[in-house]
Amino acid sequence: MADVSVHRTARDIAREEITRAIVAEGRRQLTEVGPSELSLRAVARELGMVSSAVYRYVRSRDDLLTALIIEIYTELGEALAEADRSVTDWTRFSARWMAIAERLHRWAVEHPFDYALVYGSPVHGYRAPRDTVAPAGRVTGVLLGLLAEVQAAGRSPEPRVVPRPVHRAIAGLRDVTDHSIDDDLLLRGVQAWAGLLGAINLQLFGHLHRGVDDYDAWFRDTAARLCPV
Repeated sequence: MADVSVHRTARDIAREEITRAIVAEGRRQLTEVGPSELSLRAVARELGMVSSAVYRYVRSRDDLLTALIIEIYTELGEALAEADRSVTDWTRFSARWMAIAERLHRWAVEHPFDYALVYGSPVHGYRAPRDTVAPAGRVTGVLLGLLAEVQAAGRSPEPRVVPRPVHRAIAGLRDVTDHSIDDDLLLRGVQAWAGLLGAINLQLFGHLHRGVDDYDAWFRDTAARLCPV
């Protein structure tokens, strides 16, 4: 029985390593051809595998895209959480917001194709499965965690009246946060987050070409103006 167990463990390890290699090559090719042209056959060719062998580990292009999205969200979520922890005084909420925002910007600039996959145009014919929801939640969870701490500390900005239609519209957001953040702060935070992503999109997709000379300075000012806390 021990020999069988060892054999199965070795096989599992080999499968994980090959799957990681396939995903890594897919992520590399993403920078060359984009998500719509991603091909398992091309991945197999670069890895020296026959295409039929690749399909034993990743069943389709869509499965490869899903694996890439999960990896990208997980990596970004960890980067933003690390940035938040880098501010040792947890009560400096605005400083934590700026640390998160600047790390998001730096990561996007360093990984433009990864960013475009998760925050750019939808990939034609691809529908993200529920497997991607939790990894995506790790990213926004850093922001929502910060807002919840602001609320708990009684440091929320003076609240503005939230119209009833808007209150009804964000019922899902309240559920996600276990109703730990009041409507106004929740809206401030999510709208500020949308502003960060919009600013990054303008930069990465060339909409500010010849309009902004120093993107880092511009983004820092944008993030400071958007700060919800």
